[in-house]
This record gives sequence, structure tokens and C-alpha cells, in this order.
Amino acid sequence: MAAERYPSAVEFFFTALMILVVVASLWFGVYVLYRLYTDN
Repeated sequence: MAAERYPSAVEFFFTALMILVVVASLWFGVYVLYRLYTDN
């Protein structure tokens, strides 16, 4: 029963959460660099 593979809701949730965290951290890094370079 545990060996069958199917895209469960929990797996989809954690995959979407991981993608969201990666996108948010990339956006934050770009935003911080933008603010540093335009603060002169």
C-alpha cells in the first residue's frame, strides 16, 4: 500500500512551497541588490 506511487496532495503542497520559497528568496536578493545600487 505504501509502495504505490501517486501525486499526493502533500507532495504537491511541499513542492509548491519549496518553489515559492526559492522564488521569494531570489526576488528578495534581487530587490536588496537593486536597493543597494540605487541608494547612491
